[in-house]
Amino acid sequence: MHLHRAKYQPNGGPDGGDGGRGGNVYLVANRNYWTLLHLRYERHIFAGHGGAGGKNCAHGSDGEDRYIQVPCGTVAYDAETGKYLCDVKRDGDTVMLLKGGRGGLGNWQFRSPTNQTPRYAQPGEPMQEKTIVLELKMLADVGLVGFPNAGKSTLVAAVSAARPKVADYPFTTLEPSVGVVAYRDNRSFVMADIPGIIEGAAEGRGLGLRFLRHIERNAALLFLVPADSDNIAERYRVLLDELQKYNPAMLEKKRILAISKSDLIDSELEDLLSAELPTDVPTVFISAVSGQGINRLKDLLWECLTADDSPLGQERADEMAHTDREVSRFSNDFADWDDEEQPTDDEQQEESDEEELEEYDLEMLEDE
Repeated sequence: MHLHRAKYQPNGGPDGGDGGRGGNVYLVANRNYWTLLHLRYERHIFAGHGGAGGKNCAHGSDGEDRYIQVPCGTVAYDAETGKYLCDVKRDGDTVMLLKGGRGGLGNWQFRSPTNQTPRYAQPGEPMQEKTIVLELKMLADVGLVGFPNAGKSTLVAAVSAARPKVADYPFTTLEPSVGVVAYRDNRSFVMADIPGIIEGAAEGRGLGLRFLRHIERNAALLFLVPADSDNIAERYRVLLDELQKYNPAMLEKKRILAISKSDLIDSELEDLLSAELPTDVPTVFISAVSGQGINRLKDLLWECLTADDSPLGQERADEMAHTDREVSRFSNDFADWDDEEQPTDDEQQEESDEEELEEYDLEMLEDE
């Protein structure tokens, strides 16, 4: 609110300008980013406040907009309700997460023939806050699904240039990996390997729940079951049940069942196992070590990816059925986050020395 004051103008009238709007917060996909690690150390992002209006009908400056750079394939959820908000799939995609408040009107806007000197102005809209949970879901054409030690990492290492950890002793993959699989005539597709799924993964057991999101975008799912399993059909059913509990829309994806480690069985046993396999899904016996069935597997995967005249290489994230998240699951995802300051090495050493000294004093008292 301001009234114009100048020499020889006793009745200058109102000239208070409007306030500027508050800054917006945007989510931007950037292909130069591969993880969300940079946001772990910058959890609070504030857009700028709008500037106040001035005299002579001067308009206040708009608040500075903030752009959150994230990798392609990032999905945003509301942390309070778990509701799906948006996702950014391609480089340069920009989505407004939070809109800045409008600036108030100055008293110059309220002048009228009956109110020539309004001595009031409109306040601007208050600032808004929102807590957002960002999840990175890898963009891959084929996703590997299987129990731990089913040979997923070995297969990715055999058909692509990716080099996940592979060893001759049982262990589980701790982080997902992506490999580009070369096909005929200089064509290729992307295969994603996630940590092994165990029974109960959809309820939070093991590492599967944290990484199941990475196969939600895949156009095809490749189920891997070792040939030395007691019941291949039962293991395949358990994997399907876990996917259905996590997201029922994932069962609508195209599926292929691969029997890994087929170099451990002979042709006669392979024929016996073939009679017990599910009939509603294409099956193939493979061995990443000897190369058995690898070319046949690539042909099946390529047929799935190019079916219905869908061009390979086009983003399939539009086909992804997003589901809202349960808020209780967010606490599991961020269980290893600690806001408290971590003690230094010297402080840890002092604490251990004090504990040893207390134990020694107790032993001396017991001896006395």
